Amino acid sequence: MIAGGGTGGHVIPALAIGRELRDQHGADVCFVGTARGLETRLVPEAGFRLELVRSGQLKNVSLATRLRTMADLPVGVLRCVSLLREFKPEVVVGVGGYASGPAMIAAILLRVPTLAYEPNAVPGMTNRMVGKRVRAAAVNFAQTTRYFRKAEVTGVPVRPEIFELPPRPMGAPPRLLVTAGSNGAQVFNDTMPQIVAQLLDEVPGLTIVHQSGPRRLEETRAAYAKSGADAARWSVEAFLTDMPAQYAAADLVLARSGSTVAELCAAGKPSLLVPFAAAADDHQRKNAEVLVEAGAAMMLLQRDVTPDTLRAALVALLKDGPRRAVMAERARSLARPGALQRIAEMVLRLAGR
Repeated sequence: MIAGGGTGGHVIPALAIGRELRDQHGADVCFVGTARGLETRLVPEAGFRLELVRSGQLKNVSLATRLRTMADLPVGVLRCVSLLREFKPEVVVGVGGYASGPAMIAAILLRVPTLAYEPNAVPGMTNRMVGKRVRAAAVNFAQTTRYFRKAEVTGVPVRPEIFELPPRPMGAPPRLLVTAGSNGAQVFNDTMPQIVAQLLDEVPGLTIVHQSGPRRLEETRAAYAKSGADAARWSVEAFLTDMPAQYAAADLVLARSGSTVAELCAAGKPSLLVPFAAAADDHQRKNAEVLVEAGAAMMLLQRDVTPDTLRAALVALLKDGPRRAVMAERARSLARPGALQRIAEMVLRLAGR
């Protein structure tokens, strides 16, 4: 049983783990999620059974929402106890997100072996709550192991082709990739159009690919067009479905610092990271700090983002090829290929197989 979800950062690795266990090891896999997350669409599309429980937010929400979540928690735990008794899983994997808490609590109460998956430098509330009670944990950063009773640094499941990108051709025009998850980032959508014309002037040959998210696509495209920047040198898309190709073509990535950081390391790409300020437990800033300390990225806090500060940081990196090369190597040194296989092996060990 794999429990959790909500955002792509939870659901996509959960599906990768589920597919690996099903396709490579013949496991029968059931997912537990909530009605409000991406799992309601992505899990059935992948051919897995999905059970829903009631659960909600406790962080960065109103008192009324917290009280409602606390009232729902016992109901969610009892629902998960019932599911566990019916499905009889050998292992429960918690990937974070709303449904992970009730399922992991129920599994601990019934003494079903549990594995926590934690991709962030500092665990979210659910994994901090159960960290010392789960049988094992798969984490992305060495400093995260202290939050769990028994943890292994496995890395984050990343598509194998991202580890195998061809090197950028010598003399290729510079490319900036702007990406921020499935919904985009308002700070990028607002600020990049204000500086795009000057960026293209200051960095000869530069092209820009900007992923805006679907809700801000037309508005962001219109703002780029209004800037007067050469339309042949920029592109704004709602989604980027060919991420390996986009990483391969990029010399620098402007990004948030959630689950994207694992892909940046796998791709060996230098980056300017702007953590999402409202992320639970400020985990995006802590993720970015790991890359900054390793020399793999620069960080600009969202409160410090202005057209001038963003333009200056991007120009400095885009004009300094040797610095980017060092950052790329430092990023690649943090990558952990084979993470998915290691996580599956942990699950199999917990199942006694």
